[in-house]
Amino acid sequence: MNLSGISGKDCIVRHLGLRDYPAVWHDMQHFTDTRTPDTTDEIWLLEHSPVFTLGLNGKPEHILDPGDIPVVKCDRGGQVTYHGPGQLIIYLLLDLRRRELGVKTLVHKIEQAIIDLLRDNGIHSQRREGAPGIYVDDAKIAALGLRIRRGCCYHGLSLNVNMDLEPFSRINPCGYAGLKTTQLHDLQPDVGFEHIYDALLQQLKRQLAAG
Repeated sequence: MNLSGISGKDCIVRHLGLRDYPAVWHDMQHFTDTRTPDTTDEIWLLEHSPVFTLGLNGKPEHILDPGDIPVVKCDRGGQVTYHGPGQLIIYLLLDLRRRELGVKTLVHKIEQAIIDLLRDNGIHSQRREGAPGIYVDDAKIAALGLRIRRGCCYHGLSLNVNMDLEPFSRINPCGYAGLKTTQLHDLQPDVGFEHIYDALLQQLKRQLAAG
């Protein structure tokens, strides 16, 4: 599947299914390290097997009781979060220099895409100052984390759709003790996973195409 019309460049979209975190992370690194100025940007849509990921400067004390869920220290920004089946992951492998796109602007565009998606499904959400991600009331529904290398980005966003939220109680999500989490299924049970895949992809396309 190809997605065109983003800043005048084609963008290849890959649906990867359910994948273990370490393999996909290393694939993102390899893609970024070997890409050239002419390499087409890519967007990867997937779910992860259960895993806690700790950002580059993440503090291990925010992992309270991982149990049998593996912990992976990775190179994205941010603290600790949880990934598992039923959570939509979108990784953005973009040449920011070619797009003339700054990191703060990119983060704002990603957040706005999620806000607009939720609004279209009858859910009011908002940003929170100093805590990247999207919140419904006081509960976090989406997380962001990026890595910039050689003017290009990888990693991306996670949106809780219809998953087991219990593992979030084993950590301080994103480094905040007691932070509540929520998911789209609990707010709008009739919204299907595949619909969210397609709808969020289109919102991201719209945001990235805008000046």
